[in-house]
Amino acid sequence: MAGSPTVKRRRLSAELVRLRQQAGLTVEEVSQRLEWSTGRLTHMETNKWVRPDLGNIRALLKVYGVTDPQVHDAIVDLARQSREKGWWAKYNDVFRGSLPGFEAEATQIRIYEALYIPGLLQTSAYAEAVFRAEQVLDDETVKRRIEGRLVRQETLRGENPPEFWAVIDEAACRKLVGGAEVMREQLRHLVEAAAQPHITIQIVPNSVGAHAAMAGPFELLDFASEQDPSVVYLETATDSLHLEKPGEIQAYSLTFNRVVAIALSPEESVEYLAVLMDQLRE
Repeated sequence: MAGSPTVKRRRLSAELVRLRQQAGLTVEEVSQRLEWSTGRLTHMETNKWVRPDLGNIRALLKVYGVTDPQVHDAIVDLARQSREKGWWAKYNDVFRGSLPGFEAEATQIRIYEALYIPGLLQTSAYAEAVFRAEQVLDDETVKRRIEGRLVRQETLRGENPPEFWAVIDEAACRKLVGGAEVMREQLRHLVEAAAQPHITIQIVPNSVGAHAAMAGPFELLDFASEQDPSVVYLETATDSLHLEKPGEIQAYSLTFNRVVAIALSPEESVEYLAVLMDQLRE
């Protein structure tokens, strides 16, 4: 698998920082030698670019004194791979952040959701009801968003899908998004998904009261390579961001483990979903 260009770009940024520091140079010194603005190099090192310029990468490697052909070619090849476009590039009007690019190369995805069924597990009817609830989207935009969401779900159906672990608050399962029939279909979809060996679903019952994850939903993504640190993805009504600092990853991992501990077991969760489906039928 070639991997995700989103993850490649992040790795490239980290490598450029490492090589600059190894050369004992500051951002200001490098920028002065190349007659660049300091903001230009900072933009590259903080992974703010979209498609890295190979000429700029070669210029940096020369300044950093990278003479080993293998190291030089490996960095240039990494830059070349990071210039490729993932499938999500077709949906730039749908996805605000870089989440699909991270999901494409993740080996494990852990999600906590409070009020929604996670996007990777939503049916088209449920997703449509969610999008239409915003009351500001025209029919074409809604259709486009549904299409993007369903294509994104292919991440869980690929040849080597990531381990997917979703902890969902009971409130999300009881909220009649789209009406009883749409919700019953959605719950059935969760039960079917939970039967797959790489997918684990747990429900947090209302009876547990307050718990560690009540601050809000989040997504934790882990990767196979040590060069690619884990990411925490957060989304608001108007923006999205990803956190990468070790302390942040540790804090969210601890929160996830704590909410897992008070949730129903995977088996109990499937039984709960089945009971709720019967209630909706009645």
